[in-house]
Amino acid sequence: MSNPSDPIILTVDAGVALLRLNRPAVLNAFDAPMAEAFLARIEDIAARDDVRAILIKGEGRGFCAGGDVAQFTGGGDPEASIEAIIQPLHAGLRLLDSLKQPSVACLHGAVAGAGFSLALACDLAIAAENAKFTLAYARIGATPDGSGTFHLPRLVGMRKAKELALLAETIEAAEALRLGLVNRVVPADTVEAEAEAMALARRLAAGPTQAYGRIKSLLAASGGNTLAEQLEAERQAFRASTHTADFREGVAAFLEKRPASFTGR
Repeated sequence: MSNPSDPIILTVDAGVALLRLNRPAVLNAFDAPMAEAFLARIEDIAARDDVRAILIKGEGRGFCAGGDVAQFTGGGDPEASIEAIIQPLHAGLRLLDSLKQPSVACLHGAVAGAGFSLALACDLAIAAENAKFTLAYARIGATPDGSGTFHLPRLVGMRKAKELALLAETIEAAEALRLGLVNRVVPADTVEAEAEAMALARRLAAGPTQAYGRIKSLLAASGGNTLAEQLEAERQAFRASTHTADFREGVAAFLEKRPASFTGR
């Protein structure tokens, strides 16, 4: 499905789809071909029935430095050059958000610009101690993309989101954890961070995938719903869950006092 030279490499093992950002020479910065590859790989995942969790990581010294600024003025038309990156990237992020499978970001080194936004778009995030986060857009007179302005205020509140976006300062992993931008921070050894993130992805891959999808949808809708609307959405989601094999297995395992063995169905 992917070649070693592809800008995004997809492998699937034991229910975990591993997406590797693969432009390490430029800290995995997005150009148009990489954005198109991102969309294509998310479409590949959506078409498979053997994926139950997604893990996204970056090759080399960092997760992702954002957009490839050197490509922004290609051909003298920066708007067209940037649109060629944003359009497939945003399409891929919309599809990622719609998937029932939970996603995990494994973060190290530079987590900047669109890389920061991509990390925020994942359901969970593990960061190495050497991860450094910045919404760098204002430094080049630009505005955030990649869903950063959607997810950031929901995670840290509007006042802090404005600070991070307007000042474009760099924060360390410990501060990212304090703010709720990541779930865990592990020692700077990249191998250890990857092992922690993969362990979390495998745990999710062994879980009730259909329920995870409904949980994600409920939480996403909660900000725009009234209490009555959210209660009704919860009722409908719970009713739908009762028709799944995982619900039947979960209830049986609880009553029999044994670990559940979910199949994602």
